[in-house]
Amino acid sequence: MIVLQVLPALEDGGAQLSALETVAAIAKEGGTALVASGGGRLVPRIAEAGGRHILLPLDTRNPLAIWRNEARLAALIRAEHVDLLHAHSRAVAWSALFATRRAGLPFVTTWHGAYGEGSPLKRRYNGVMASGDRVVAVSRFIAARIAAHHPLALPRLRIVPPGVDPDRFDPAAVSPARAGALARAWGLPEGRPIVMLPARFARWKGQGVLLAALARLADRDAIAVLVGPLAGRERYVAVLRSQAAALGLAGRVFFPGGTDDMPAALALASIVVNASTEPEAFGRVVIEAQAMARPVIVADHGAAPETVREGETGWRVKPGDEAALAAALDQAFSLPPPARAAIGAGARASVIGSYSLTAMQGAMVAVYRELLASPCAVPGPIPASR
Repeated sequence: MIVLQVLPALEDGGAQLSALETVAAIAKEGGTALVASGGGRLVPRIAEAGGRHILLPLDTRNPLAIWRNEARLAALIRAEHVDLLHAHSRAVAWSALFATRRAGLPFVTTWHGAYGEGSPLKRRYNGVMASGDRVVAVSRFIAARIAAHHPLALPRLRIVPPGVDPDRFDPAAVSPARAGALARAWGLPEGRPIVMLPARFARWKGQGVLLAALARLADRDAIAVLVGPLAGRERYVAVLRSQAAALGLAGRVFFPGGTDDMPAALALASIVVNASTEPEAFGRVVIEAQAMARPVIVADHGAAPETVREGETGWRVKPGDEAALAAALDQAFSLPPPARAAIGAGARASVIGSYSLTAMQGAMVAVYRELLASPCAVPGPIPASR
């Protein structure tokens, strides 16, 4: 099979990592994996995974540029003899939809976000993601939203959650020296309990909620490590620094930036937190932390109930509730080390059983094969408006 995946850009993010992992799956099956995007830091990893990247100006929401990109994609489909096109976001999906319909090719979309449906215009814009011949949801939560707002997509809907590599995210595979080197590079104090929140810096990701909770902790020795790229987020990071100072958290909050060695980062954590104030479509970092046998505390909405069993593999708290988050942290820190380790071990076993990378890759290839075997079985509609 010759599969073309399209994204606006290849920076960090769940959609980008899923596309990269799908490249590896296609290559393993003996297929040709092409990825078109506006570029980004993950481009070299496409070739490493066995695929090929094509640079196109897809990082745009301008209607005229989207129309021009339709022609670019149509030309690329012809030149590369593409069998199937897979879109991972909305604006580029509009170009992809009409390019595939022009070429008579099967079209797959993946919903990586909990898109707002508050207005008719927004629903129409989102509707392109429900127009695929196969519509992939990354969680049962997202599948339910698609069914509620785009019920015509139900016959074409498939659920393929992200996966985690249990060999890469394995606490036994991260040596103390490797984790210690990262801790020193980040300037972290030795011997302090670490509450880690890995996420891009955005208000809805809940970094501010964690800082407010940290100020309430009974264990005043614990520190917060907010992991995520700082470039372009300086203004919000400055707000968080001011909040930390106002809460009396001097010396207890660290902003080390992003990292390419997330297993080592997670190995440093005593507890990993996802404090998003808006529902997460999935929450990849949650399963990565669990694979590293780290107890997790997550905001109880979105896909969190699918990946975290309360009191067994972690804890779920009311979104945006700093007092509830502080109470859960206190509860976790108060557990005897063997009890906390048992929760981490249970979390790892659960993730490996339900969210392995191999399972995700196999499921995505199965979607492609199903569609290529009968591409016109359930054709997706073209939305009424572009």
